[in-house]
Amino acid sequence: MDLYVIRRPSAWANVQELEAAGVKSAKIGNEEMSDRVRWIRSYVVKEPDGRLGSVCTYQARDPESIREHARRVGMPGDQIFPVVTTVIVRDDPAEASEAA
Repeated sequence: MDLYVIRRPSAWANVQELEAAGVKSAKIGNEEMSDRVRWIRSYVVKEPDGRLGSVCTYQARDPESIREHARRVGMPGDQIFPVVTTVIVRDDPAEASEAA
């Protein structure tokens, strides 16, 4: 599987919607598509319109697997970028991880 970054702009109105999508996403990924996609990490961002968006890292067989996963969850999944390399200067701060 290859590594991808997925941008989901303004996908959720609030944290409750985001959390519900996260539960459904994990369930579908782990139980129905484990041989095609693996959710690694997400950064949730506040969009200019006040909604919540995300930047997610996935391992996937191919971009179509990510699109299919997103379709089953009911969330955006068309802004997919293959990762060329990873540069880690520091680990994520504990505060950022705990707030998620």
